[in-house]
Amino acid sequence: MSPGPPSYEELAALVVELSARLAEADARIAELEAQLGKNSSNSSKPPSSDGLVKPSPKSLRGRSGRRPGGQAGHRGQTLCQVADPDRRRRHVPARCRGCGAGLAGAAEAGSERRQVFDIPPIKVRVTGHELVRRRCGCVTTADAPEGVDAPVQYGPNVAAIVVYLYVGQFLSKDRTAKALAELFGTALSAGTVAAMTARAAAGLAAGGGFAERVRDRLTQAQVAHFDETALRVDRRLRWVHSASTGKYVLITVHDRRGVEAMDAAGVLPRFNGIAVHDGWAPYDTCDQATHARCNAHVLRELQAVLDHHERTGHAGTWCWAAQAADALRTMKRLVDASLARDGTLNGVDETKMTTAKHAFRSAARLGIKATAARADNLEKDHNALARRLLEHHDDHLRFTVDARVPFDNNAAEREIRMIKIRQKVSGCLRTLAGAQQFCLIRSYPATTAKQGLGLLDALTRLTNRRPWVPSAA
Repeated sequence: MSPGPPSYEELAALVVELSARLAEADARIAELEAQLGKNSSNSSKPPSSDGLVKPSPKSLRGRSGRRPGGQAGHRGQTLCQVADPDRRRRHVPARCRGCGAGLAGAAEAGSERRQVFDIPPIKVRVTGHELVRRRCGCVTTADAPEGVDAPVQYGPNVAAIVVYLYVGQFLSKDRTAKALAELFGTALSAGTVAAMTARAAAGLAAGGGFAERVRDRLTQAQVAHFDETALRVDRRLRWVHSASTGKYVLITVHDRRGVEAMDAAGVLPRFNGIAVHDGWAPYDTCDQATHARCNAHVLRELQAVLDHHERTGHAGTWCWAAQAADALRTMKRLVDASLARDGTLNGVDETKMTTAKHAFRSAARLGIKATAARADNLEKDHNALARRLLEHHDDHLRFTVDARVPFDNNAAEREIRMIKIRQKVSGCLRTLAGAQQFCLIRSYPATTAKQGLGLLDALTRLTNRRPWVPSAA
């Protein structure tokens, strides 16, 4: 006997069940679309992860009102003639271009100066050192000059160029050795490059030297920037941490990303100033420091909220994200206008600033309310974002009350960006010891550049065993 048609109650239950499953599927689809929609413009993903389909350029800063290109007062650079060239060559015309007569005895009617800037052929110069022995009561051998330690060796200038290419220009060890051979006719091995790099790092890590002095200066700073990024080392994911100020940089690498790595770097545990960072939770464990959060990260997160709800056609109900972003940009413009005049915040329009701060906090409250249901993972993420804006609004808005604090953490990101470029150019590092050496040496030119010392000059001082070191505090 065939079953009869479903009853009304059965159909109603089926509708409820299917509606629930459809809602669950819609939420999952929205979550996956949001993940696919993340790129470097609306998240912390690097531009290299955007793939072949690059997002349309979309500045999160808003319009500045300035024209593109160099601004008024910007000092340009161009190749100019020098008053005293190294060589002079005089070119005299032999015959007249008009009648063809010889010009040997003709009077000069003036001249035109032209100069060519070029590098002469470079050849490695070998300096021989003969250590003479003299006999008296015993045989005495003359002392070798400083730095002459073996029967045959490369000099400090060769070592400086090797470290410059490997650490400064991100060539691999093999390519560095090949470059030396092709440019200067000096055949090196990858092992020699590694040995030179290790000696340079050892000179920076020596007790009381560069690394220790820079670490001390960073811990005593009023404001310092902190950031971290992943790095492939020996086929494993390790973590590069940077601490920097306007004068000093220290980059370290560790197996861990969190508090253990920060303790090993030795800066944050002793730091009592204002720590600027991206809001990653382990930074907040440093209770002795005052915190300032990066607002560039916040703008990207808010843009992700807007992008998602524009795709789903509900942008109007998520205006809190736009309001928060607009308030941040307004506060930045007010601060920039004040700093442009005298470098302090005394000229900030307090009425407009108070209005913008109120709009920022109101937007966070609206966001919490709008996502209170937290029905899916996206709503949970958006609710967490709104709560962070409200709970840590002092940290986000510290740049509005302290002229020393920047709007973002770009200063720290610039330091570790070089590490990512190295990985992109030459691949992962093979050993943790090699990665530690690389990061320490990167700290050196990053610091000396802020002291006005050129990269090659700084490295030449290092390979001559006289590295630049901050004075004792």
